[in-house]
Amino acid sequence: MSKVDVDWNNLGFNYQPISQRYVANYRNGKWEKGGLTDDANVVLNECAGILQYGQQVFEGLKAYHTKDGRVVTFRPDLNASRLVDSAKRLEMPPVPEEMFMEAVEAVVSANKEWIPPYESGGSLYLRPYIFATGPVIGVKPADEYQFRLFGTPVGSYFKGGVKPITLCVSDFDRAAPHGTGHIKAGLNYAMSLHAYIQAHSKGYDENLFLDPGTRTYVEETGGANFLFVKKDNTIVTPKSDSILPSITRRSLVQLAENLGFKVEHRKVALTELADFAEAGLCGTAAVICPVGKVVDHGKEYVFNEGKDTMGPVLTKLYETLRGIQLGTVEGPEGWIREYK
Repeated sequence: MSKVDVDWNNLGFNYQPISQRYVANYRNGKWEKGGLTDDANVVLNECAGILQYGQQVFEGLKAYHTKDGRVVTFRPDLNASRLVDSAKRLEMPPVPEEMFMEAVEAVVSANKEWIPPYESGGSLYLRPYIFATGPVIGVKPADEYQFRLFGTPVGSYFKGGVKPITLCVSDFDRAAPHGTGHIKAGLNYAMSLHAYIQAHSKGYDENLFLDPGTRTYVEETGGANFLFVKKDNTIVTPKSDSILPSITRRSLVQLAENLGFKVEHRKVALTELADFAEAGLCGTAAVICPVGKVVDHGKEYVFNEGKDTMGPVLTKLYETLRGIQLGTVEGPEGWIREYK
């Protein structure tokens, strides 16, 4: 029986501090030994690099209870390596992958009572991040950094049932050519907030961002990659140097190939949306969220024949990946990490 006071059946996607989080500091040119703390607050100098020039990168993953009672995470090694790539691009000291994995294990093991039960459909969302703590007034990288990993219990993304969403083609760009669109940095998400609020004010759920070079090819939304399904069941994923390399997308593509689907990873013209039978967004939060319609300044692209459900191919992929995460489907070796 859980000792924490949480209504597991009414969890949303909001921050709720848990008992322990992991903290490590980078000083004098090296990462110091990290450890757990019960202090959820961060104390910073007024001139810290994160406050002045936005040096920050992060990741997102989840810990789950499986159907048979185990506690697991999904491919955390890929989050560790992607965080390294993001840090290098912003001239930040990468957290060693061993430290990242140690932090995940420490936080999950110390906070098992905060992991929602299997029946709730929820999970413990984990947020690892690095930010510049050292003071810097000239435009340059800071000398000191902190790595933290905290968790917060979150509910099922589809608590009210699977409902396709409607996107609008944004007049804004998410990233710049040869810029930072391919890394997971807070600045990229901040840049998408205005477009997100604008889309919501017009009644849309999210934006579809086009490539910043020609504005003719599909890229992604503010926080998720696209999956398209052609009428012959071929799966298509957009290719671009300014798209975040989604771990969920990579996993879904591998599963699709294992299941016998043909997969194409290539540029996708906006006008090609008319040829797709299904469309979805993929990421840590939902795995796959179906897209029912994309509106391009009055022109509508409708998927899955306008039905209020997820299409059959995306449903198959969703159920397979969720089954692997929750222990009801056997997945490729090494995808699931268990914590005793």
